[in-house]
Amino acid sequence: MPTSNKKRLQRGAIAVVVVAIAAAVPAAQASSHREAPLIAADPAVDNTDVYAFTSPDRPDTVTLIANWFGLQEPNGGPNFYPWATDARYDVNIDADGDAVPDKTFRFTFTTDDRRGGKSPTFLYNNGPVTSINDDNLLFRQNYNLELIEPGKTMTLVRNGRAAPSNTGPASFPNFGAIRDQATLKIPGGGQVYVGPAEDSFFLDLRVFDLLYGGNLKEVNQDTLMGYNVNTVAIQVPKTMLALKGDPTRNPVIGVWSDTERRSLKLEPGKATPQGPFVQVSRLGNPLVNEVVASAPIKDAFNGLEPVNDGKVQALLDRVNDPELARLIQAIYGIPAPKTPRADLVEIFLTGITTKAGGPIKADLNSQLNNADVDPKKFTPSEMLRLNMSTPVSAKPNRLGVLGGDLQGFPNGRRLTDDVVDIEIQAVVGAALTGKLVPALAKGDRVDKNDVRFGDKFPYVGLPSNVAVNYR
Repeated sequence: MPTSNKKRLQRGAIAVVVVAIAAAVPAAQASSHREAPLIAADPAVDNTDVYAFTSPDRPDTVTLIANWFGLQEPNGGPNFYPWATDARYDVNIDADGDAVPDKTFRFTFTTDDRRGGKSPTFLYNNGPVTSINDDNLLFRQNYNLELIEPGKTMTLVRNGRAAPSNTGPASFPNFGAIRDQATLKIPGGGQVYVGPAEDSFFLDLRVFDLLYGGNLKEVNQDTLMGYNVNTVAIQVPKTMLALKGDPTRNPVIGVWSDTERRSLKLEPGKATPQGPFVQVSRLGNPLVNEVVASAPIKDAFNGLEPVNDGKVQALLDRVNDPELARLIQAIYGIPAPKTPRADLVEIFLTGITTKAGGPIKADLNSQLNNADVDPKKFTPSEMLRLNMSTPVSAKPNRLGVLGGDLQGFPNGRRLTDDVVDIEIQAVVGAALTGKLVPALAKGDRVDKNDVRFGDKFPYVGLPSNVAVNYR
């Protein structure tokens, strides 16, 4: 639905306890890859990860990255991995802390499929593709990018070209050049990239075999190595995101992505969109829906807007008695911190601030720290929060704030932040004590991505063109 309709008066008074523990646990399906029954059957609109950080080479800007359609095997032809044309892909910004968007960057797609006509073919491209407009490229997708604010909408990109799937080295001898051509300037001094990327998330997913084998022997394997995702990356001036356009007085923003899709009327060989758009996927902090929600309520969480987080009692009950901390205690003998977990509530639902009465005595990344926020309208809710005034780290620490690097997760999320190891430590109480728990200090031993990230926008790795099982 439009942002103007999302901007409601509903306030979740007890939202401070929703999904905190889920944001502090290892993933079931690699962040938000296939995390709920319905969205698992609709991967094209499944949010997988969100990143938000001050651009290291342009510190007056922020880069927002949102990924969809996870677990893409590079050789998965002949249709590969298109964006849905009956969906809205949104990246939302909340600057005033009321848990509804102040700004939404909305991407919608159209398809130009040239594989029919006089010479029909099953091929995605019928020769090497050396430019984004190469005649050999037969399947193309274009997009519009809108900036939606209450009461107004501005088109930032009209009919922009999304980079195609990387179908292989013979087809795309220089995909980096294709990506550069798909990176466009937008009004106000920003830029945008839409297309495939190597999945930036790195972790070992053998968490469900008694939490890495019950003895941390099942580690050191990057489960997502070689898989791709569909990515949107936006780089915009901080003044575009801050409350009242003033990042000095109001440096903190909340970020989450969502996807809205219409119902499909299915007929033999045909699917026709009809009816209103409905939110079918949502992601702020990584690892939220995988563990906190029981199977019957996972789909419902994907349909929740942040402002309504506090109204699902089934989620609240599970958060107040976090299951994962008890599992770690039972398997590894590490005592679970006492409940309720006010430390995790502060980290993930209010932001770290002395103004919310939490146990962490610091002012880091809550919208309550913005000078022009009305505290009476502040609504704790699950979203990724970034303090845009935190200086870029000269030597980033993969453990973020727990590693003494205030620019890292949970103060936003950089591509290099090791969120699994950070969150394992958080769930066993490291944020309360300020010390890592030694028994779990090595985490899953996947400490960095297998593909090097770039030094300039869009920073994400080039999409893999090698089969995952050929490694």
